[in-house]
Amino acid sequence: MKKTWILLLISVFLFSCQEEVFLDLDQKEERVPVIEGYWTDQGISNEVRISLAKNYYDSLDKESVRDAEVFVKEQSTGRKIAFRYLDPTQSYRPNPTERAIVGETYQLNVSWKGQIYQSEGLMLAPPILDSVVWNYEKDRPFRGEGYFIKVFGKIPFLDNNQYRIRVFENDTLKNQREDYLLFDDTFGLQVFEKGLELGYAFQKNDRVRMELYRLNKDAFVYLNQLVNLLFSDGGLFSPPPQNPTSNIRVVSGKGEVLGYFVVSPVLTRTVTIVPD
Repeated sequence: MKKTWILLLISVFLFSCQEEVFLDLDQKEERVPVIEGYWTDQGISNEVRISLAKNYYDSLDKESVRDAEVFVKEQSTGRKIAFRYLDPTQSYRPNPTERAIVGETYQLNVSWKGQIYQSEGLMLAPPILDSVVWNYEKDRPFRGEGYFIKVFGKIPFLDNNQYRIRVFENDTLKNQREDYLLFDDTFGLQVFEKGLELGYAFQKNDRVRMELYRLNKDAFVYLNQLVNLLFSDGGLFSPPPQNPTSNIRVVSGKGEVLGYFVVSPVLTRTVTIVPD
Protein backbone atom coordinates (compact mmCIF):
# COMPACT_ATOMS: atom_id res chain seq x y z
CA MET A 1 0.00 0.00 0.00
CA LYS A 2 2.87 2.35 0.84
CA LYS A 3 4.47 1.79 -2.57
CA THR A 4 1.16 2.57 -4.27
CA TRP A 5 0.92 5.95 -2.49
CA ILE A 6 4.49 6.83 -3.47
CA LEU A 7 3.78 6.07 -7.12
CA LEU A 8 0.59 8.15 -7.03
CA LEU A 9 2.42 11.11 -5.50
CA ILE A 10 5.18 10.92 -8.13
CA SER A 11 2.57 10.77 -10.91
CA VAL A 12 0.73 13.83 -9.54
CA PHE A 13 4.01 15.73 -9.20
CA LEU A 14 5.07 14.99 -12.80
CA PHE A 15 1.64 15.88 -14.16
CA SER A 16 1.58 19.18 -12.28
CA CYS A 17 5.01 20.10 -13.67
CA GLN A 18 4.05 19.80 -17.34
CA GLU A 19 4.39 23.12 -19.11
CA GLU A 20 4.21 24.09 -22.77
CA VAL A 21 7.66 25.32 -23.80
CA PHE A 22 8.35 27.70 -26.68
CA LEU A 23 11.94 27.66 -27.89
CA ASP A 24 13.79 30.93 -28.37
CA LEU A 25 14.53 30.62 -32.09
CA ASP A 26 16.00 34.07 -32.75
CA GLN A 27 12.78 35.55 -34.18
CA LYS A 28 13.51 38.44 -36.55
CA GLU A 29 11.61 41.67 -37.09
CA GLU A 30 12.77 42.04 -40.70
CA ARG A 31 11.52 39.33 -43.05
CA VAL A 32 14.32 37.68 -45.03
CA PRO A 33 13.95 37.00 -48.78
CA VAL A 34 13.81 33.37 -49.90
CA ILE A 35 15.05 32.75 -53.46
CA GLU A 36 14.42 29.50 -55.34
CA GLY A 37 15.98 29.51 -58.80
CA TYR A 38 16.18 26.92 -61.59
CA TRP A 39 18.28 27.38 -64.72
CA THR A 40 18.21 24.35 -67.03
CA ASP A 41 18.30 23.16 -70.63
CA GLN A 42 14.48 23.05 -70.68
CA GLY A 43 12.80 26.43 -71.20
CA ILE A 44 9.65 25.45 -69.31
CA SER A 45 11.67 24.65 -66.16
CA ASN A 46 13.53 27.96 -65.94
CA GLU A 47 12.19 30.25 -63.23
CA VAL A 48 13.04 32.18 -60.08
CA ARG A 49 10.61 32.45 -57.16
CA ILE A 50 11.15 35.07 -54.47
CA SER A 51 9.13 35.23 -51.26
CA LEU A 52 9.59 36.51 -47.72
CA ALA A 53 10.51 34.08 -44.96
CA LYS A 54 8.30 33.63 -41.91
CA ASN A 55 9.41 33.22 -38.33
CA TYR A 56 8.97 29.68 -36.99
CA TYR A 57 5.77 30.44 -35.07
CA ASP A 58 4.23 32.80 -37.66
CA SER A 59 0.89 31.94 -39.28
CA LEU A 60 1.22 34.50 -42.08
CA ASP A 61 0.48 33.48 -45.65
CA LYS A 62 3.32 33.27 -48.15
CA GLU A 63 4.15 36.71 -49.55
CA SER A 64 5.72 36.88 -53.02
CA VAL A 65 8.22 39.56 -54.04
CA ARG A 66 7.08 41.03 -57.37
CA ASP A 67 9.36 44.03 -57.85
CA ALA A 68 12.87 42.55 -57.94
CA GLU A 69 15.30 42.79 -60.85
CA VAL A 70 16.36 39.29 -61.90
CA PHE A 71 18.79 38.07 -64.56
CA VAL A 72 21.16 35.17 -65.24
CA LYS A 73 24.64 36.00 -66.50
CA GLU A 74 26.53 33.68 -68.87
CA GLN A 75 30.01 33.85 -67.39
CA SER A 76 32.12 33.12 -70.51
CA THR A 77 30.46 35.85 -72.59
CA GLY A 78 29.04 38.25 -70.01
CA ARG A 79 25.63 38.04 -71.70
CA LYS A 80 22.70 38.83 -69.39
CA ILE A 81 19.44 36.91 -69.71
CA ALA A 82 16.57 38.96 -68.26
CA PHE A 83 13.67 37.52 -66.26
CA ARG A 84 10.28 39.20 -65.73
CA TYR A 85 7.57 38.58 -63.16
CA LEU A 86 4.46 36.70 -64.33
CA ASP A 87 1.32 36.81 -62.21
CA PRO A 88 -0.10 33.42 -63.36
CA THR A 89 2.99 31.52 -62.12
CA GLN A 90 3.94 33.97 -59.33
CA SER A 91 7.54 33.67 -60.49
CA TYR A 92 10.14 35.34 -62.69
CA ARG A 93 10.69 33.72 -66.08
CA PRO A 94 12.96 34.39 -69.09
CA ASN A 95 12.17 34.10 -72.78
CA PRO A 96 11.34 30.37 -73.21
CA THR A 97 13.96 30.02 -75.97
CA GLU A 98 16.75 30.76 -73.47
CA ARG A 99 18.35 27.74 -71.85
CA ALA A 100 21.56 26.44 -70.28
CA ILE A 101 24.44 24.95 -72.30
CA VAL A 102 26.59 22.05 -71.00
CA GLY A 103 29.99 23.21 -69.74
CA GLU A 104 28.93 26.82 -69.18
CA THR A 105 28.87 28.52 -65.77
CA TYR A 106 25.89 30.74 -64.97
CA GLN A 107 25.45 33.40 -62.32
CA LEU A 108 22.08 34.29 -60.81
CA ASN A 109 21.65 37.99 -59.94
CA VAL A 110 18.74 39.34 -57.88
CA SER A 111 18.44 43.01 -56.91
CA TRP A 112 15.75 44.09 -54.44
CA LYS A 113 15.46 47.11 -52.13
CA GLY A 114 19.14 47.99 -52.40
CA GLN A 115 20.28 44.42 -51.80
CA ILE A 116 22.08 42.32 -54.43
CA TYR A 117 22.18 38.53 -54.21
CA GLN A 118 24.28 36.17 -56.35
CA SER A 119 24.92 32.49 -56.89
CA GLU A 120 26.79 30.43 -59.51
CA GLY A 121 26.41 26.98 -60.96
CA LEU A 122 28.08 24.85 -63.63
CA MET A 123 25.87 23.19 -66.24
CA LEU A 124 26.80 19.49 -66.06
CA ALA A 125 26.22 16.86 -68.73
CA PRO A 126 23.09 14.74 -68.26
CA PRO A 127 23.13 11.03 -67.36
CA ILE A 128 21.44 8.41 -69.53
CA LEU A 129 17.75 7.72 -68.94
CA ASP A 130 16.77 4.49 -70.70
CA SER A 131 13.22 3.61 -69.76
CA VAL A 132 10.38 3.93 -67.29
CA VAL A 133 8.21 0.92 -66.44
CA TRP A 134 5.31 0.29 -64.08
CA ASN A 135 4.02 -2.84 -62.43
CA TYR A 136 0.99 -3.62 -60.27
CA GLU A 137 1.79 -4.75 -56.74
CA LYS A 138 -0.72 -5.98 -54.17
CA ASP A 139 -0.48 -5.56 -50.41
CA ARG A 140 3.12 -4.37 -50.23
CA PRO A 141 4.26 -3.86 -46.62
CA PHE A 142 4.10 -0.17 -45.62
CA ARG A 143 3.33 0.91 -49.20
CA GLY A 144 -0.17 -0.31 -49.86
CA GLU A 145 -1.56 -1.52 -53.15
CA GLY A 146 -1.21 0.01 -56.60
CA TYR A 147 1.07 0.59 -59.57
CA PHE A 148 4.75 1.16 -58.77
CA ILE A 149 7.11 2.87 -61.20
CA LYS A 150 10.80 2.10 -61.80
CA VAL A 151 13.28 4.31 -63.67
CA PHE A 152 16.19 2.67 -65.53
CA GLY A 153 19.30 4.45 -66.69
CA LYS A 154 23.08 4.72 -66.55
CA ILE A 155 25.39 7.20 -64.88
CA PRO A 156 28.82 7.21 -66.59
CA PHE A 157 30.43 9.96 -64.48
CA LEU A 158 33.19 9.51 -61.88
CA ASP A 159 32.33 12.66 -59.90
CA ASN A 160 29.62 15.30 -59.45
CA ASN A 161 27.05 12.56 -58.95
CA GLN A 162 24.23 14.29 -57.09
CA TYR A 163 20.70 13.78 -58.39
CA ARG A 164 17.09 14.63 -57.74
CA ILE A 165 13.90 13.23 -59.26
CA ARG A 166 10.79 15.43 -59.24
CA VAL A 167 7.46 13.65 -59.78
CA PHE A 168 4.27 15.18 -61.17
CA GLU A 169 1.06 13.20 -60.69
CA ASN A 170 -1.68 14.36 -63.09
CA ASP A 171 0.22 17.66 -63.58
CA THR A 172 0.58 18.29 -59.83
CA LEU A 173 4.08 18.32 -58.33
CA LYS A 174 4.44 15.88 -55.44
CA ASN A 175 6.05 18.25 -52.98
CA GLN A 176 5.65 16.76 -49.50
CA ARG A 177 8.68 15.94 -47.37
CA GLU A 178 8.75 12.29 -48.52
CA ASP A 179 8.70 13.37 -52.19
CA TYR A 180 12.23 14.82 -52.27
CA LEU A 181 13.84 11.91 -54.13
CA LEU A 182 17.57 12.58 -53.73
CA PHE A 183 20.46 10.19 -54.34
CA ASP A 184 24.21 10.24 -54.96
CA ASP A 185 27.07 7.75 -55.39
CA THR A 186 27.66 7.15 -51.66
CA PHE A 187 26.55 3.52 -52.02
CA GLY A 188 27.27 3.19 -55.75
CA LEU A 189 25.05 3.95 -58.73
CA GLN A 190 24.23 0.40 -59.85
CA VAL A 191 20.80 0.84 -58.28
CA PHE A 192 19.92 3.18 -61.15
CA GLU A 193 20.90 0.56 -63.75
CA LYS A 194 18.85 -2.09 -61.92
CA GLY A 195 15.85 0.20 -61.65
CA LEU A 196 15.22 3.01 -59.18
CA GLU A 197 11.70 2.75 -57.73
CA LEU A 198 9.85 5.97 -57.00
CA GLY A 199 8.54 4.52 -53.76
CA TYR A 200 4.78 5.12 -53.71
CA ALA A 201 1.74 3.70 -55.42
CA PHE A 202 -0.12 5.21 -58.36
CA GLN A 203 -3.57 4.33 -59.61
CA LYS A 204 -5.10 3.33 -62.92
CA ASN A 205 -5.18 6.17 -65.50
CA ASP A 206 -2.73 8.32 -63.53
CA ARG A 207 -0.48 10.43 -65.73
CA VAL A 208 2.99 10.57 -64.20
CA ARG A 209 5.84 12.84 -65.34
CA MET A 210 9.35 12.45 -63.95
CA GLU A 211 12.15 15.01 -64.15
CA LEU A 212 15.73 13.87 -63.43
CA TYR A 213 18.20 16.60 -62.38
CA ARG A 214 21.99 16.39 -62.01
CA LEU A 215 22.85 18.90 -59.31
CA ASN A 216 25.90 20.83 -58.24
CA LYS A 217 27.00 19.75 -54.77
CA ASP A 218 25.99 22.95 -52.97
CA ALA A 219 22.39 22.70 -54.23
CA PHE A 220 22.29 18.99 -53.29
CA VAL A 221 23.54 19.77 -49.75
CA TYR A 222 20.85 22.43 -49.35
CA LEU A 223 18.06 20.03 -50.36
CA ASN A 224 19.42 17.28 -48.08
CA GLN A 225 19.44 19.66 -45.14
CA LEU A 226 15.93 20.80 -46.03
CA VAL A 227 14.66 17.21 -45.99
CA ASN A 228 16.30 16.60 -42.60
CA LEU A 229 14.57 19.73 -41.27
CA LEU A 230 11.18 18.63 -42.63
CA PHE A 231 11.53 15.23 -40.94
CA SER A 232 12.55 16.69 -37.58
CA ASP A 233 9.76 15.86 -35.13
CA GLY A 234 10.56 18.69 -32.72
CA GLY A 235 10.82 16.25 -29.84
CA LEU A 236 12.92 16.51 -26.71
CA PHE A 237 15.97 14.93 -28.34
CA SER A 238 15.67 16.67 -31.72
CA PRO A 239 18.10 19.52 -32.44
CA PRO A 240 16.60 23.03 -32.64
CA PRO A 241 15.35 23.77 -36.19
CA GLN A 242 17.76 25.79 -38.32
CA ASN A 243 17.77 26.98 -41.91
CA PRO A 244 19.60 24.90 -44.56
CA THR A 245 22.91 26.28 -45.85
CA SER A 246 22.05 28.51 -48.81
CA ASN A 247 24.28 28.63 -51.91
CA ILE A 248 23.10 32.24 -52.49
CA ARG A 249 25.10 35.08 -50.95
CA VAL A 250 24.63 38.79 -50.26
CA VAL A 251 27.13 40.79 -52.35
CA SER A 252 25.77 44.30 -51.71
CA GLY A 253 23.80 45.64 -48.78
CA LYS A 254 23.10 44.14 -45.38
CA GLY A 255 20.93 41.33 -44.09
CA GLU A 256 20.53 37.69 -44.99
CA VAL A 257 19.13 35.55 -47.78
CA LEU A 258 17.70 32.04 -47.81
CA GLY A 259 17.04 29.55 -50.59
CA TYR A 260 19.05 27.92 -53.36
CA PHE A 261 19.99 28.17 -57.03
CA VAL A 262 20.04 25.09 -59.29
CA VAL A 263 21.88 24.83 -62.61
CA SER A 264 21.10 21.42 -64.09
CA PRO A 265 20.17 19.40 -67.14
CA VAL A 266 16.66 17.94 -67.02
CA LEU A 267 15.67 14.56 -68.44
CA THR A 268 11.90 14.11 -68.68
CA ARG A 269 9.75 11.02 -69.14
CA THR A 270 5.93 10.74 -69.00
CA VAL A 271 3.84 7.60 -68.62
CA THR A 272 0.11 7.02 -68.35
CA ILE A 273 -0.89 3.93 -66.39
CA VAL A 274 -3.31 2.11 -68.67
CA PRO A 275 -3.36 -1.64 -67.93
CA ASP A 276 -3.87 -4.08 -70.82
